[in-house]
Amino acid sequence: MIERLAAVLARHATVDGTTATAQPRTYLLRCSVATEPLPVVHRPAVCFVAQGAKETMLGEHVYRYEPPQFLVVSAELPITGQILRAAPEQPYLCLRLDLDAATLAAVIQDAGQAPAVRDAVQRGLAVSTAGPELLDAVTRLAALLDAPAAQQRFLAPLAEREILYRLLLGEQGERLRQIASADSKLARINRAIAWIKSHYADTLRVEALAALASMSPSSFHEHFRTVTAMSPLQYQKQLRLQEARRLMLAQALDAATAGYKVGYESPSQFSREYARRFGLPPKREIERMREQWRGMPEFV
Repeated sequence: MIERLAAVLARHATVDGTTATAQPRTYLLRCSVATEPLPVVHRPAVCFVAQGAKETMLGEHVYRYEPPQFLVVSAELPITGQILRAAPEQPYLCLRLDLDAATLAAVIQDAGQAPAVRDAVQRGLAVSTAGPELLDAVTRLAALLDAPAAQQRFLAPLAEREILYRLLLGEQGERLRQIASADSKLARINRAIAWIKSHYADTLRVEALAALASMSPSSFHEHFRTVTAMSPLQYQKQLRLQEARRLMLAQALDAATAGYKVGYESPSQFSREYARRFGLPPKREIERMREQWRGMPEFV
């Protein structure tokens, strides 16, 4: 079964990087070489590995996964990903299905399932093993890429719903129910995360974020750290540094300008925190990245 999934992905993901498909929320990932750790911001999704192996780090927590395992991401998280096993003849291959709260809620309602039973906050990353029925559903979703466009438009949403249904029945079901429930603690933390992501250059006030999440400041801080493995201020710093890095790589901005654009008033503070995060001062690290990743796209 996993070999069939890998064969389908290999036919449609012909270049390294992320390939968007005609199917909503469905992406194919391919990488033909093992990589060094690459910081990215990962959106809520389920990533099914068909070939190769990958490691994802969130704070001090490390998650390694390979076929037939899958990664569940329940919040937008600044993570570091590293392809561990890949080669031109056997590239790393993965199908990523982005999670949509409304679609999850509709599946839960139509299946007659109960909403989130427990509202205990969990880490925003988890790894599980796909059983035969789930793996078959994922393979059938991928196989629709070989079908005519009219069939894809009709059948892909049904295949997605089956995958979500089977995930809800498994050990990650409670995590997905919390994504779908607008009033769960996870959903409220995700509202705060969305605010930070769209206002990362602004001054962050934990009390205001706690009010947005309808929590006390102490409860908000505790739940935020549980989900993201970092404090709200650390989360904001990760976003600022990664966005500054993107600006220097993509727009050739100098370090002082990039730092200012993401909210740093002190160039020296920006340089210190950048070096602490990425291992080198901005100019040297960007030069190394341009050389190392020449021709290699960024993906998660």
